[in-house]
Amino acid sequence: MEGIDQSARALRGALAEAGRGLVERESLVELIALAAVAGEHVLLIGPPGTAKSEVARRAARAVGGRYFEYLLGRFTEPGEIFGPVDLRKLREGVVEVETTGMLPEADVAFLDEVFLGSTAILNTLLGVLNERTFRRGHTVMRCPLRVCVGASNALPDDGALAAFADRFLVRAFLDPVADARLEDLLAGAWNLSDAPSHTASLADLDTLSAAARRVDLDAVRPHLAHAVRLLRKHGVQLSDRRTARVQRLVAAAAVMGGRSVATAADLWPLVAAVPTRDEQAAARACLRDLLAQTDNAALHAAAESASSGPLARARRLAAEGETLLAAGAPTRTAPDGPDPHEAWTLRLEGVLREIDAGFAPGVLPADLAPLRARLAAAVGRTEPVT
Repeated sequence: MEGIDQSARALRGALAEAGRGLVERESLVELIALAAVAGEHVLLIGPPGTAKSEVARRAARAVGGRYFEYLLGRFTEPGEIFGPVDLRKLREGVVEVETTGMLPEADVAFLDEVFLGSTAILNTLLGVLNERTFRRGHTVMRCPLRVCVGASNALPDDGALAAFADRFLVRAFLDPVADARLEDLLAGAWNLSDAPSHTASLADLDTLSAAARRVDLDAVRPHLAHAVRLLRKHGVQLSDRRTARVQRLVAAAAVMGGRSVATAADLWPLVAAVPTRDEQAAARACLRDLLAQTDNAALHAAAESASSGPLARARRLAAEGETLLAAGAPTRTAPDGPDPHEAWTLRLEGVLREIDAGFAPGVLPADLAPLRARLAAAVGRTEPVT
């Protein structure tokens, strides 16, 4: 157990370093690490410019190993992803692929616009993702891939692509950083370092993965089955494959939480396995009592985001609003430069907009309703900001 604890500490430190400066993206780095320990894959869905690739890169640096990244397009050739055919051997009638530096030899991979890949690319990817095996021509090789992160602006509507997307067990949905945290975004982006001072190793990752495969799930399976039944009752359907494989995420969460026996505190990854944004919100609502037991010191941002959802957002908004109000309206001290009072007001309005966009007036959390009234009064508004 000592080796497991050491590996968990190393990965925890690496994740903290990787998440530094990634405003509102810390939970995504942790989700990728969780998936890597579980041997599963992650799909990031969000508009362009929401740091999907930066999250993947920093998570890859946290766990170490060989990294492969590529932006797919309609005209991307299989050789650009998997490697070119060896022309010398082709002249001898043997179709072999030179995979050096390409996806089949990567430990962590990031595929942007993953659904734009051709049928040939996606069919080959299925073998790599599911079986960790690359097959093309006479080339058949085992792949060391721990986790593949796919990214897209939206989930596909095409049924064939949806079946491919189902191979990405973990789903995360991104939005642009909120107005109230723009200063944090600017500061974080300016101070991002390409050379993190603390990284884990593939050995640490493999130690945790092996421990996850030994986790005792017997006690938690009835809770997991009950949770899936609740989801079905509320119209949230998981495929049999997703239902079975979510156990890997639960086991990985247990190991990262320092447990060799999974408990109800480790069920929160179930939300991340729910396929759509709306269904994830419904899952948090109907599983609220079960998810209240969530606990994971190593993956606290991901665990809170998955289990709390709107409640976590409400706590953050309340803290931001209270901080701004406590600071009070600043006065101009220099004739040049932006008006500090105007900047303060804009930040207050940003918090107001996020509150009104995220919560209907009649269902505001208890700590947000009075805060919203104070914010509105501070900026001279009485109606919801639109």
